[in-house]
Amino acid sequence: MSIEAELREEFDRWERREYAVINVLPYLLLAASTVVTLLQRIWGAQMHLPAVLGLTLATTIWVVWFHTRPQWHQDGPLMGLYYAGLMVLGGSLVALAPWYGIFTFVGYVHAFLLLRGRWRYVGVAATSMVQAVSYVGGLDRISADADGWWEWVVVALVTMVLAGAFFHFADMGHQRNHQQQRALVELHEANVKLEEAMAENAGLHAQLLVQAREAGVLDERQRMAREIHDTLAQGLAGIITQLQAAEQSPDEPAVSRRHVTNAINLARESLTEARRTVHAVGPAMLAEARLPDAIGDVTRRWSEAHHIDAMLTTTGDPRPMHADVEVTLLRAAQEALTNVAKHAKASRVGLTLSYMEDLVTLDVRDDGVGFEPDARRVNGSTTGGFGLAGMRQRVQRLAGRLDIESEPGGGTAISATVPAIPAGARS
Repeated sequence: MSIEAELREEFDRWERREYAVINVLPYLLLAASTVVTLLQRIWGAQMHLPAVLGLTLATTIWVVWFHTRPQWHQDGPLMGLYYAGLMVLGGSLVALAPWYGIFTFVGYVHAFLLLRGRWRYVGVAATSMVQAVSYVGGLDRISADADGWWEWVVVALVTMVLAGAFFHFADMGHQRNHQQQRALVELHEANVKLEEAMAENAGLHAQLLVQAREAGVLDERQRMAREIHDTLAQGLAGIITQLQAAEQSPDEPAVSRRHVTNAINLARESLTEARRTVHAVGPAMLAEARLPDAIGDVTRRWSEAHHIDAMLTTTGDPRPMHADVEVTLLRAAQEALTNVAKHAKASRVGLTLSYMEDLVTLDVRDDGVGFEPDARRVNGSTTGGFGLAGMRQRVQRLAGRLDIESEPGGGTAISATVPAIPAGARS
């Protein structure tokens, strides 16, 4: 059980005990007053016993009639009427038999419970005046003594002040308990809402885990697709090109041998890159050299293999970048050169690697036949088309941008721009 629940149960237990005492208190006090009064009568005290017993019965009926109907307790005027009748009956009893002052103590309790606002203190004053008659010995003694009325006034005033002060502090304590109970109710409601929110969050967390797992699977598939395209597909395309060139040179053994050697080298490199892809390891070229050197080496070998002039220019301050940045730009250079070899029919290619303060940009320009960037591929599913899409995915994954400018007969310019994330930082 929570602390909040224990406190609420403790408050409820004390409240039940309090109301049980309050419910039986008028009858106990009335019974005690009657017993003491009868004993006084036996010991010789003078009183009109039938009147006393009749008022006692009337008082009992009056209290029972109102006190056993809790639904009336919220009706202010009706409770005012009850309290006025209680004071009249109690005052009459005290006037006949002073020991009924024991019973009139209940006036304080009922004023607190049944009256509202300032009427509570009016009830306290009325009860104090009735009880003061009992304190000074009864109405007969007050009337018999010349100073009896002054004595009654003084006792009544003192009783009013003391009872009013006690009543005020009791009222403050009651308000404090009410505030605590209300705070516990609000705390309970907040805990219920919190538990519901936690249950909802648990469901959302489970959904997020499923979505994250699915997103991880999709991301891994996309990574494998990009890597396969950038390694195996490009390598196989290069091998086919070299073998076709060797096949077309049967009368030139040296040229044919060179093309076959290039094909073998491409196959070895592709096999190495495929293994690194499976193990999610960066390209071997970046493991052995910095990004400008790696792109320069790719450019040089591509130029030698395809007999197309290609040159890399580096601007800015070359510095180590995060592995994802360098892999993205290296793969962009490889894909751009592969596209030039397959489609552009270019005679010259220029690559520019620019290091800026917040960005790193790779520009690849050729003087080939160009194409319409917005035109749809007719056969993009099996003959290509993943290259530019994969390049764009790589760049956008780093919050970068890929721009393609081309027109038929006007060459092509590809620009890949990514944030300059330094080595060792989180991407």
